[in-house]
Amino acid sequence: MTKIAVVIPNWNGKDKIAKCLDSLSAQSMVSQIIVVENGSTDGSLEFINTHYPGVDLVVNKKNLGFAGGVNSGIRYAIDDNCDFVALFNNDAIADKDWLRYLVEATEKDGKVGVVTCKFMDIDGKHLDSTGDQYTNWGLPYPRGRGEPVNDSYDDQIDIFAASGGASLYKVKMFKDIGLFDEDFFAYYEDVDLSFRAQLAGWKIRYCPKAIAYHQIGATSSKISGFTTYQTMKNLPWLMWKNVPATYLLKVLPRFKIAYFSFYASAWRRHQGWSATKGVLLSVTLAPKKIWQRHQIQNTKKVSDSYIWGIMTHDLPPNALKLRSLRAKWQKVARRS
Repeated sequence: MTKIAVVIPNWNGKDKIAKCLDSLSAQSMVSQIIVVENGSTDGSLEFINTHYPGVDLVVNKKNLGFAGGVNSGIRYAIDDNCDFVALFNNDAIADKDWLRYLVEATEKDGKVGVVTCKFMDIDGKHLDSTGDQYTNWGLPYPRGRGEPVNDSYDDQIDIFAASGGASLYKVKMFKDIGLFDEDFFAYYEDVDLSFRAQLAGWKIRYCPKAIAYHQIGATSSKISGFTTYQTMKNLPWLMWKNVPATYLLKVLPRFKIAYFSFYASAWRRHQGWSATKGVLLSVTLAPKKIWQRHQIQNTKKVSDSYIWGIMTHDLPPNALKLRSLRAKWQKVARRS
């Protein structure tokens, strides 16, 4: 019998996790529910122990971030002989058939390693993510974010990457490529894992019938400058580790423009120090990421052209400033 675990990382989410756990307990497919208590100081541990005694708890003494937190839960599930591990945000709510549809989407193709869902904003009117894409600018983005919910994303398709906030992962794939890169801490660690999965020959699938709702930014907004710091730290690693050498020189010039644009924007938003700290740590750990790149690229099972073909060859839709800058440059180039 297939054994499934759902892992929920929790850091100071006492005010939100009850609705999350209630929705997971009401799933039409039975699963083991594992909460990773990630160093909370708001009484979350006591609350879960009191009100949800049937939940398995993995307790970390300090906040290991999303990557480190879910890894500890995934290891717990693997040790318990689970076949699948779903990840779910503590500020999200799952439709009752969310898990069942995710599992069903893996059944006809043994190379599907990850399945992601239609992740909506908590109001159910706008999209959070229908999977992630990676562009030839070295920038990932969530498909459909901010768009009104309609039938535009109702087809089940293979995509580039899956959101770690509400996706199902095959344990066999984890054993093949490893778990999340804990240096990322939070942001883009899910795209990094999906990129490594693609390079290793696994497929990432989007299942529109599986639906969940998310309060976007509920955790990261608690820490000033957190998103800026993690973005500046992690974006270069995502590129250095995973973009095949054949196309790295095509991605790198565009990435430099985008990266320095983000850095300048951070200073304008009075988050320059957060951005600078992110850049410094990114550079400090670059040798480690280059070594990881060596291992990843030397064991890849697909062609470079395959990866290039599934990337998006444009800027992310929401990169409005970069799009404006590109339009001005193209106008000058035409005049020249």
